[in-house]
Amino acid sequence: MAAVPVISSYVLQGLPAFVRNEIGGSALQRANRAAGFDVELIEGRNCFISQRAVVAFINAIGRAAGEPDLGLLIAPGMNAAGYGSFGRYVFGAGNLGLAINRSIEALHCHSTGDRMAITVSADEVRYSYTFALARSEGYAPIASAAAGELLSLIRAYLPTSWRPLRIELDIEAPRRASIFEDTFQCPVIFNAPAVAVVFERHHLTAASKHISQPLITLADVVRDRPGAAPRSLLDVVIEQVRTQVFAGSVSLDDVARSMDTSVRTLQREIHRAGTDFRSLTTTVRIQRATELLRHTNGSITHISAELGYSSPAGFARAFRKATGVGPREFRSSEAAIPPADGWGDEHHERI
Repeated sequence: MAAVPVISSYVLQGLPAFVRNEIGGSALQRANRAAGFDVELIEGRNCFISQRAVVAFINAIGRAAGEPDLGLLIAPGMNAAGYGSFGRYVFGAGNLGLAINRSIEALHCHSTGDRMAITVSADEVRYSYTFALARSEGYAPIASAAAGELLSLIRAYLPTSWRPLRIELDIEAPRRASIFEDTFQCPVIFNAPAVAVVFERHHLTAASKHISQPLITLADVVRDRPGAAPRSLLDVVIEQVRTQVFAGSVSLDDVARSMDTSVRTLQREIHRAGTDFRSLTTTVRIQRATELLRHTNGSITHISAELGYSSPAGFARAFRKATGVGPREFRSSEAAIPPADGWGDEHHERI
């Protein structure tokens, strides 16, 4: 089974509300089924989802809306500043050139299989992005959304009146090319080698429009998700299970769908890695359970339901089997341990 490219779930932030308000709840339900998980339930969480699930989600929305150019509706709302520690690191740079370099440097913490580059020729700068599934079936709206993402970074440093010299998209020229130029307010070139925003070279020194900037390093971004974006097949599967645990329901069928493979193939690859789907699911659930028991005041019943167990008793049995103690005992023992160095729980929160 080929490597499965993944991307931070932050890229879908705000889309569920857009779909619910502009298209309808039934369209959102269909899009969630296509993706293999409930996108609303993972908003604001730092999960890595398969890029195939992102394409499926966006295309399901487009079909429901009857809008083949859905990416143009999404593009203006894209904002990489909201991409967790990755966004804070990139947008914390003192000028536009440094911010673009930071985005390239930290991309491995945001996705796998993607590429970013900056090239300078005479007085022009070309800031480009290549999606791992570029030119695959259903990719077209992703290209427009990606252009919106690149623009969000540049516009954070330039006046509101600024316009690109041109936008380049790695998709075939559509029948209604003019609406792309209307959306991006500049010339648009199709069949390009990558998605790119082209602008004047002198803008690279433009200073941030933020008066104060957060002090955050690439090391902070890496610590936010140790090892950066998952790359091995087993790590990708674990991350898809983790995403579904956050959404409250885990299904082998849904994980296989989100990774664009069959259940049989997925099971075979998991077994080849020396484990099985049930064991992976239990491990992820118990890990999440210990986090919730340690750092929240949620009741056992609430935690059980959030993790997708059919009953608190079933959760307690699974937790005891995995840890040797029941959830109440675990919480009591954790509460009895004083914080290290006089720091409270906030000392352990990741940036």
